[in-house]
Amino acid sequence: MKLKNYLFVGFIALLGLSSCGKFEKFRKSASLPVKYKAAVDYYKKKDFDKAGILFDEILPLMKGDSTQEMATYYQAYCDFNLGNYTLANAHFKKFYEVFSRSEYAEEAIYMSAYSLYKDSPNFNLDQTGTLTAINELQSYLNNYPDTKFKEECSNMIKELRRKLERKAYEKAKLYHKTSPFNIASLKSSVIEITNFQRDFPDSDYNEEMAYLKVLAQFDLANSTIESKQKERYSDASKFYLELVDKYPNSVYLKDAEKMFDKSNKEVERIAKLEAEQKALLEKEKSNTGKLTTSPQ
Repeated sequence: MKLKNYLFVGFIALLGLSSCGKFEKFRKSASLPVKYKAAVDYYKKKDFDKAGILFDEILPLMKGDSTQEMATYYQAYCDFNLGNYTLANAHFKKFYEVFSRSEYAEEAIYMSAYSLYKDSPNFNLDQTGTLTAINELQSYLNNYPDTKFKEECSNMIKELRRKLERKAYEKAKLYHKTSPFNIASLKSSVIEITNFQRDFPDSDYNEEMAYLKVLAQFDLANSTIESKQKERYSDASKFYLELVDKYPNSVYLKDAEKMFDKSNKEVERIAKLEAEQKALLEKEKSNTGKLTTSPQ
């Protein structure tokens, strides 16, 4: 039984090698029209690998040829179907730049943007590609507001924005999680959370972000020198009031309220010390003034 399986696998491999050999001979010997016809046949059979190889070879020789338009169109789709989205984007762009009056021009613009969407990286990686995809899709919608792809584009933009949102959310959390007593990290955490709230005002993460802003600011006040504590505790109290105002039934209120109470007490304590120090300085200044004006 095993021998039969081995023979079958060997036979299939031999056929594959034979087929590859024929394809290589064909590439070397066939004329341009014959190669074009074969490339189209491979494309229609969904053999995008061989079709793409042939289109790549013949397109530089087809300038001015009547079949250049469709060859460029098929080449871009070969790349797309093979998952070569960067190349697909470039080839679809080339198509609508060269054949701007083609009946497929609008489709090529859409597919160029769609290729960027497909090539967008995971949220934890650099999101430059995601931003580019959003811009391309939005540009397409602006230029073709009545396109049949309107709903698809809108959904893709929403999905890509959720990726940016997740990236920003994880970044904001990371500063506090990595080093909860590092002053630079805590400052960065507050800044990133503020940026997140500005950039994603409708995010589902905003309740948690509002709480983490209180926590980060409170930890920052705790970790800093006393001369800066009053202002930073005051900010922690302000961020708590923002949390309560927007999320009056938040699950984080109990913990946040403890920080609010502690912050207010620290502000009062520091204010009292400042008042006492000011009074002492004024008294010393007054006494010094009396000594300098006393009769000699």
